[in-house]
Order: sequence, then structure tokens, then C-alpha cells
Amino acid sequence: MADQTASRITFHPHNRRVRVHHGDILIADTRNAIELREHCYPHRQYVPQAVVDMSKLSVSSTMTPCPFKGDTTYYSLSDIADVAWSYERPIDEMQAIAGRLAFDASKVTEQVE
Repeated sequence: MADQTASRITFHPHNRRVRVHHGDILIADTRNAIELREHCYPHRQYVPQAVVDMSKLSVSSTMTPCPFKGDTTYYSLSDIADVAWSYERPIDEMQAIAGRLAFDASKVTEQVE
């Protein structure tokens, strides 16, 4: 599994500013994101949970398994379901994204400067 995961997913830490908004509401702001690139998926910015306004999010009932990363926990805004996700206990090869959230850029505004 490790060889298959390594060829499918790459991590790209950077210090560009990443901000996530829902309308005028700032949900996350960091210069400590990791861009995860996965074959056949859009690049995703994984931001530290510590910079996310978790008071705006609630844990969703949606959970999905991913053979390459682990079990996904989803989060919702009051008016948008499953807007973000995290891997609370990712597989060994994916520990870089533990404690981080990614947002669905089709549901919120994600700016990478």
C-alpha cells in the first residue's frame, strides 16, 4: 500500500497565505498549509485545525473510508453540508495531514495567495 499511496499522493508544504471564507465570514487563515495533490482530484489545501474557526462548523454524520488516507470525518456549516473534512487518524503514510482540514472549494471561497 505504501508504494501505491506514494505514487498517487504527494505533499507540498508552503507558506503562501490560505484563507477560507463563507460569504463575509472568515473561517480559516494560515501560512502553514499543506497542498495535497492526488491523482485525478483537484489539489487540496490542508490547513491546521488550530487556525479554523471551529465554532462555525459542526461534525457531520457523513463518514467515508479512503484506502489511501484513512477514514474521513466531515464538517458542515449551518447552511452547507459537508463543507470540510479531516482524517483524524490517517494511515501511517498520511500523518502529514493529521490535525488538518481541507475545504470543498466549490462550497466556500478558498484563496491561495
